[in-house]
Amino acid sequence: MEPMSPAERSLRARLASQVSWTNTLDPRSRTAKARAAAAARFERQAREMHPDATDEQIARIAKQLRSAHATRMALAAAKSRRAKAAAQAA
Repeated sequence: MEPMSPAERSLRARLASQVSWTNTLDPRSRTAKARAAAAARFERQAREMHPDATDEQIARIAKQLRSAHATRMALAAAKSRRAKAAAQAA
């Protein structure tokens, strides 16, 4: 069997994901555990940062931690895309 290129591996993975999601009637239930774990992680971080905060304050801080995480991931993705484009141009 001939080895696949990175592009072919990416296409194969994308196809597998699409087929998997077509077999899922309720996507929210499929991702519920992951969403709950992420929410718990941000809440735990908020409580570690501010142990004396009220539940409302913790909820607000956890929301900001979640937003900061998303922004951090977007920044990393942009940096990765820029590096990939520079490597292809070279």
